[in-house]
Amino acid sequence: MPELPEVETTRRGLEPHLVGRRVVALDVRQPRLRWPLPRELYDSLPGQRIDGIERRAKYLLVHTEPGSALLHLGMSGSLRVLPQDTPAGTHDHVDWRLDSGHVLRYTDPRRFGYQLWQPHGETHELLAGLGPEPLSDAFDGDLLWHLSRGRRAAVKLFLMDQAVVVGVGNIYASEALFAAGVHPKRAAGSVSRERYARLAREVKRILAYAIRRGGTTLRDFISPDGLPGYFEQELFAYGREGEPCKVCGAPIRAIVLGQRSTFFCARCQR
Repeated sequence: MPELPEVETTRRGLEPHLVGRRVVALDVRQPRLRWPLPRELYDSLPGQRIDGIERRAKYLLVHTEPGSALLHLGMSGSLRVLPQDTPAGTHDHVDWRLDSGHVLRYTDPRRFGYQLWQPHGETHELLAGLGPEPLSDAFDGDLLWHLSRGRRAAVKLFLMDQAVVVGVGNIYASEALFAAGVHPKRAAGSVSRERYARLAREVKRILAYAIRRGGTTLRDFISPDGLPGYFEQELFAYGREGEPCKVCGAPIRAIVLGQRSTFFCARCQR
């Protein structure tokens, strides 16, 4: 699944092509994605000028005067801006025709993504209750320490809880815990304030660096310009089971936490 850096890379790639443009019409070849496209999207979006595009967690919000289109890429979705006469493929489900002569094309082989509608002045239920953005000042080690008191859940699962902090998915949680030297199975409530301060710093550093490098190259992810990201080759833990740790040389181990593969170094992470 595309993680926060991939979604932010998509936002930055789309922004200069969308902001200030008007949506002329929607061409919907497959209305049933994870959820059917809502009637409000058909009724409210065509004819509107795009005023901005924002990322919240792993969602994209495309703002117009009457409201915002709420987009999620699911596991295999991608958004690209293409010339209007570009032939549609089998998995090209939705086009937004723009007044620039281009289309915003949503492609999704698995159809786990979705496009919904958030009226102006309202907060969609999918966005309600989300924690702070990890790159914001609201997220730091003190927040993690306070929220973790009494928590017996593994610290990796705690870090991936969207009510605690948004957008820290499986790959980047593994990488941040490695960089901070924290074992992913350690009970969240047993981690000290000092170690949470380091963990929060590493989350910010790694996510910011991944965004600069274009995200992590996933098999199904395509960035707006059609090129992959470049962060994957620099991973220290994720996906490296059995390979030597880049710090101490011990083999990277893999376990399953919360039905997700988790990678760590038993020597470096305590």
